[in-house]
Amino acid sequence: MSTSLVVLILANVLFSFKGFNDLFFFRKYDFHIGSIRAGEQVRMFSSAFLHADMTHLFFNMLTLYFFAPVVVGYLGEINFVLIYISSLLVGNLLTLYLHKNDLSYRAIGASGAVTGILYAAILLQPDMMLGIFFIIPMPAYLFGILYLFYSIYGMRAKNDNIGHTAHFGGAIGGYVFTIIKQPEMLTENTLMVVLLAIPIVVLFIMARMGKL
Repeated sequence: MSTSLVVLILANVLFSFKGFNDLFFFRKYDFHIGSIRAGEQVRMFSSAFLHADMTHLFFNMLTLYFFAPVVVGYLGEINFVLIYISSLLVGNLLTLYLHKNDLSYRAIGASGAVTGILYAAILLQPDMMLGIFFIIPMPAYLFGILYLFYSIYGMRAKNDNIGHTAHFGGAIGGYVFTIIKQPEMLTENTLMVVLLAIPIVVLFIMARMGKL
């Protein structure tokens, strides 16, 4: 396991456990539109290391654990970290843009950064297969597309404080960064590039139509 992956997982675990046991800490560093617009920009970064509960933390770290080695293998540790951080920030910037007038909006989670790594890994290794519940085989690209459509549902339902909007920003960050690093995939892997763009395009159409 790469050093950067270990550091990121440990940071998420330690920060999240602190938040589980300290509500003041949790509220001080979560993503909160009103506080961010009042000048607390640190929340744009810190909120991505907090999680709602153990299940939320476990799922994000497990996904990161499975997909990060692909990105590290193809692009190296530095680019892996850059994709993680840029996806995190793009995810939270998109969230801020779409919810800027909802001053009470809150969200937490590494999902934006993790989705960026997920999308990067699928672009780099499009024939990757996953074992859903470690049993059911599924193409990774199908998992990625379904994951983002689930995120649209979460954005519309608004029944939790998980950063569903950040999933899309993260996917955009990972998608764009990976294509910039390996532009040849636009011609060598055109179908996958188009397929992974579909939920992103759907999101922006729905946003323009006021459906989110």
